[in-house]
Amino acid sequence: MKIVVLDGYTLNPGDLTWDGFGEIGDIVVHDRVSYTLDGQEQVVEAVGDAEIVLTNKTPITREAIESMPKVKYIGVLATGYNVVDIKAAKERNITVTNIPTYGTFAVAQMTFALLLEICHHVGIHNEMVHDGFWNRNPDWCFWKYPLIELADKTLGIIGYGRIGRAVGQIGLAMGMKVLVHDQYITDGDTLENVQIVELDEIFRKSDVITLHCPLTEHNKGLINKTAIDKMKKSAIIINTSRGPLIVEQDLADALNSGRIYGAAVDVVSHEPIEADNPLLSAEKCIITPHISWAPKESRERLMQAAVENLVKYLEGNPVNVIN
Repeated sequence: MKIVVLDGYTLNPGDLTWDGFGEIGDIVVHDRVSYTLDGQEQVVEAVGDAEIVLTNKTPITREAIESMPKVKYIGVLATGYNVVDIKAAKERNITVTNIPTYGTFAVAQMTFALLLEICHHVGIHNEMVHDGFWNRNPDWCFWKYPLIELADKTLGIIGYGRIGRAVGQIGLAMGMKVLVHDQYITDGDTLENVQIVELDEIFRKSDVITLHCPLTEHNKGLINKTAIDKMKKSAIIINTSRGPLIVEQDLADALNSGRIYGAAVDVVSHEPIEADNPLLSAEKCIITPHISWAPKESRERLMQAAVENLVKYLEGNPVNVIN
């Protein structure tokens, strides 16, 4: 059995091993094939006569699927699976799986890393100390920007799945009031001291709004001018979920006008980020390159789960099937 990995470097830049797959079949790992929709000829060539294909962010379109007659299984090395044409795969009886739970704690941790950077500007203050500013300062200490304490602030969580719950736990531990909005939960599903509210209440009452919902046709552009106009001027927006949840021009305009206080995003609408993305020039906006999921511990869990997915498929009991 031949196994082909289309973009192995994303998951494993050299600090993990593919041995688990090597015990199942002959594995060929490409560091990267093509991250564009018009690179499907490269995808087909890389797959060749393989029966098993693994991809993280390399698209596999209907065109590619129809040109790969031997493929029986596509394993997505991530939670989001929009890179694969699921309908086309189903028509060809190709099983597609994903990895739903590996990054819960990593993403929750990154959410607060971004938030705390906005609150304390640790990076900038560190640079200023190393540049000699503290040494030359006439006062005992200094701060370049206002510092924010989170205790008693209201944390609004949109999306209360595994990651949203982990974020809520951290917020409670920091003394925050926690509001959540998720159409699929009830009061019995929440932590103690967590209140379920309507979306408008999240917008109006929250000091911090953090997104942890999957992207759907219904919530694309969820954070837009209308939503932002309901928020406090002191509001902070965090997005470690999916870029298209935010209308980026509307967020940039709000930041540049001072309509809200700040934002931090680990995801954007088109990735890698394009040079004309309005958030690149927005005031008080932190942008990181989609790394919430990427601590080694998290990637190790992903790798193991991907191996287990394939083993279960080969045993005739597939799990985490999305088609």
